Amino acid sequence: MIDTSIKIPEELGIIPIKGGVIFPDQIVPLIIHTPKLAKLIDELLTTNKLACALTQRNPDIEDPRPDEVFTVGCVIQITKMLRFPDGTIRLLIKGLKRFRVATFTQQEPYLKARIETIAPAYRKTVALEAMVRNVVVMFQHLVSLAPYLPDEYAAVVLNMENPDNLIDFVTSTINFDYNEKQTLLELTDPKERFTRLIPMLQKEISILELGAKIRSDVKSELDKGQREFYLREQLKAIQRELGETDEQTREVEDLRKKIMEARMPEPTNKVALKELDRLAKMPPQAAEYTVSRTYIDWLVSLPWSISTQDNINISRAQRILDEDHYDLEKVKSRILEYLAVKKLKPDSRGTILCFIGPPGVGKTSLGKSIARALERKFIRISLGGIRDEAEIRGHRRTYVGALPGRIIQSIKNCGTNNPVFMLDEIDKVGADFRGDPSSALLEVLDPEQNNAFSDHYLEVPFDLSRVMFIATGNVVDSIIPALRDRMEIIELPGYILEEKLEIARKYLIPRQISETGLKSNGIAFEDEAVKNIISNYTKEAGVRNLERLIGSICRKVAKRVAEGKRGKSRITAKNLSRLLGPQKIPGEVAARAGQVGVATGLAWTPYGGEILFIESLQTRGKKGLILTGLLGDVMKESCQAALSYLKTKLTRWGIEEEGFENQELHVHIPSGAIPKDGPSAGLAVVMSLASLMRNEPIDPKIAFSGEITLSGRVLPVGGIKEKVIAAKRAGIAKIMLPKENEKDLQEIPRHVRTGLSFIFASKIEQALNRVFPSKK
Repeated sequence: MIDTSIKIPEELGIIPIKGGVIFPDQIVPLIIHTPKLAKLIDELLTTNKLACALTQRNPDIEDPRPDEVFTVGCVIQITKMLRFPDGTIRLLIKGLKRFRVATFTQQEPYLKARIETIAPAYRKTVALEAMVRNVVVMFQHLVSLAPYLPDEYAAVVLNMENPDNLIDFVTSTINFDYNEKQTLLELTDPKERFTRLIPMLQKEISILELGAKIRSDVKSELDKGQREFYLREQLKAIQRELGETDEQTREVEDLRKKIMEARMPEPTNKVALKELDRLAKMPPQAAEYTVSRTYIDWLVSLPWSISTQDNINISRAQRILDEDHYDLEKVKSRILEYLAVKKLKPDSRGTILCFIGPPGVGKTSLGKSIARALERKFIRISLGGIRDEAEIRGHRRTYVGALPGRIIQSIKNCGTNNPVFMLDEIDKVGADFRGDPSSALLEVLDPEQNNAFSDHYLEVPFDLSRVMFIATGNVVDSIIPALRDRMEIIELPGYILEEKLEIARKYLIPRQISETGLKSNGIAFEDEAVKNIISNYTKEAGVRNLERLIGSICRKVAKRVAEGKRGKSRITAKNLSRLLGPQKIPGEVAARAGQVGVATGLAWTPYGGEILFIESLQTRGKKGLILTGLLGDVMKESCQAALSYLKTKLTRWGIEEEGFENQELHVHIPSGAIPKDGPSAGLAVVMSLASLMRNEPIDPKIAFSGEITLSGRVLPVGGIKEKVIAAKRAGIAKIMLPKENEKDLQEIPRHVRTGLSFIFASKIEQALNRVFPSKK
């Protein structure tokens, strides 16, 4: 209650209050640490000990001005004062009465103001009584919820009859924002004050109730967890008394047994047992438990000491290779040499074989045959399009869902540590910000390093030296040099017509008859029909499309058999168009017979050799050379060099050079949508332009390949084997090559060279004399 005997002066010094509001009858401790306020306190102690407490608008200001404090506050009385050695003064103050500042009368050394006290103004009504009771009930409920309010406060409010006193007491004890408290202090009408206070109480009660619910839920969860832990410990004690073990203990013992049975290397065994000890100490509910359990599973499931026994019988291996593949004598010989060394020295670290050749020539099936000959298991993974190094080395266990790389995964799936492992499409490995898989393969394919291959997931060395790695690809150029250096490149050329015929008879036709459910006595392919399919329906170095077309014919016959039609189906050249439609590959060589300005060139592609035609035409127009057919810069320069050289021969042929002044020479190479480049078409371009200038056709059965120079030399080119096979396949009879490429014919099988004649030239003049023997 306010002491009415104390006379409050009209002018008082002001004590600014930071972040708080003083209410009447409230006793509050206060610390004074500024010299200005210390001077005010000293003066107050010599008088009536009365001052004004005004809340600062901004609590961060140290020395506020008049406009930086609120104008409604509370008159206070100092009831106790203590001075400390650090210069601070600690006060105990009591709020007496609310006031309003009339005017500020002093700023230095401290604030001073003339004030007007606010007298209580209320009239007892039923509505006001209802509000009082409502606030009392809400405050008592709040006391029961708020841990910072003593229980005695619930009884204190029951004895308060004055509404202003009740509001002041409730507001001063609850942790409201100081701006909300200041608003309640400034209001004079009790009804307005209650109307503002009740929502504030309701909000505080809601917050405290929610906090109590959260604490209750957390406590319930903790109690539940403690209860489960207690029961689980009791269950373990009971199981120990009965001589039984719990599920986790059984699991740990099973894993320990598997670790012992896996016969890992000693360092790996220590890592596995250490991880198992960690697992045994973890609760099964822990997130790390599953990660650790999966890691141990991977370690015990790898074939550390499981291998198949090699059955190296050279004669048997030769028979299996012959059964599965036609020809490829050089490749088979190299494979047998590899097996022979393996037989004589089982612990030898052989080289890594890499089969390079166009699609469909049997690279992958060769790996399967090797595995069958050795009686080893066969694994194949495709590296085409791989861009992430983790595909090879695996992810570290810190990542969610981490797994070993595809090398370790495949070893685990096959169940032995010495399979035949085929890395398909090694020339199509990519690289990006996630790493370079080709660089990761360096360790895998290096016999000096792969006996301790480290996968990022396992983090223990695994011996890959017993694995027989075989790589395949279409081109060598796209394989990085360091990786190419670790492998022995074995090239598989494309097949000619006779070879494809034999492959179809021995392998493709029987396989497709079997796969379509037919019987060998229900269908028969004539040789002429197969040759027709090869020549007129496929254009490839391998036999993949050939097998696809044979399968299509077999399915049509199978449909006929399923419909109940009887009789043997004979596939001939005559009924082929009915089964496969009109021929898709026209005979271009024959069609171009007798055409002036047309020469046949030979080209190399990643998918085998090809023939291409160089066409030249002379028209009226601006002097110049027009080149079309999507030619690259090197090929364009070859065409320009050919024209420049031939212009020096015009007078010898009796042709006036002036006749070309108002003429355009147009060189075109068909298949305009396909990019073409390289110097090897230079000789064919010379022949095409010479044919046009001399007005003499070239025999379409002659094909040319060679680089030319302005001085008239014919330089050697690459891809001779593929080009010769393409020429044979296209029905070419003669091939003109650079003299320095004569030695490359030794690499070409005899049966491919049979029926072909070769002309070698070191000078363009020699080549022209052989093609155009007349003196014109």
